[in-house]
Amino acid sequence: MIDLRSDTITKPDEPMRRAMAQAEVGDDVLGDDPTVADLEKRLANFLEKEAAVFMPSGTMANQVAVRTHTEPGDEIIVEAGAHIYYYEAGGPAALSGVMCRLIEGRRGIFSVRQLRDALRPGDLHFPRTRLVCIENTHNRGGGSVWPIETLAEVCSIARQAGLAAHLDGARLWNASVASDVPEREYCRHFDSVSVCFSKGLGAPVGSCLAGTEEFIRRARRFRKLFGGGMRQAGILAAAAIYAMRHNRKRLADDHSNARLLADELAKLPGIELDPSEVETNIVFFHVTTMPAAELVKKLRASGVAVLALGHDTVRAVTSLEVDWQDIMRAVDVFRKICK
Repeated sequence: MIDLRSDTITKPDEPMRRAMAQAEVGDDVLGDDPTVADLEKRLANFLEKEAAVFMPSGTMANQVAVRTHTEPGDEIIVEAGAHIYYYEAGGPAALSGVMCRLIEGRRGIFSVRQLRDALRPGDLHFPRTRLVCIENTHNRGGGSVWPIETLAEVCSIARQAGLAAHLDGARLWNASVASDVPEREYCRHFDSVSVCFSKGLGAPVGSCLAGTEEFIRRARRFRKLFGGGMRQAGILAAAAIYAMRHNRKRLADDHSNARLLADELAKLPGIELDPSEVETNIVFFHVTTMPAAELVKKLRASGVAVLALGHDTVRAVTSLEVDWQDIMRAVDVFRKICK
């Protein structure tokens, strides 16, 4: 099976497994796991933040960030397709008691003017807006990368309005590789940042949330409250450390494979996509000759796994589990079905 469903399907290779097996561990909730502490310190230094905390998932990292920044009854501003709003099971409402004010961006990216229009006047009739969230790269935007200039200006406007800013950087590594902008340069505009190790970097589990020392102290309480306190988590942190050391630069290969896939699919009848919009490792395309679910079923039967998103939209994601030969074999399957 050529698995293009997501970059979350990546599996640890043998060197990563050895690093996990050899990891020194302790009770992380009690602060005794040296490998977790090492990861948190490494990541905070790498992103130029004061502190970081290890989490089981990106969803938890984002939801802990929302809860740490807000109080029940507050409001957060997010793009309409943002992972925090769209894919986290109603977390903002269920876990933090906050409202989401949505901005309809283009490919997940909204403008400074749109943010200004979303800001509420100081009136007791309205919820108190406390936080702006940006996702980079943007999943439902097709792996789109926020231009650093736009991002900086949006965060500046937020700060002027007295709002905090959170970066959902689950695929920040991809954004950095694609734009040649260092991760820390993106992060310096935000009060908090979440990053994921279990997607393109290939670790089996884990994300981190970074920010000021005071913010992370408060975040640790909510991590515990949400059930995210782990014990001998060093075996997972070791995989994340290995992933940061060895798998960041190779993300360029995933981007190249995604563009190859997009270029080839754009030639096929019944498929519509613009290859120029494929910036990282995510390829969205529209199907005009059959329902997306039917195409997905036919592909799966022929050894290619992708995901349907709605009636006519399909998503394919490249990762370290596939190389360019796999992409070309997948294209051959697409070609046969589309004919």
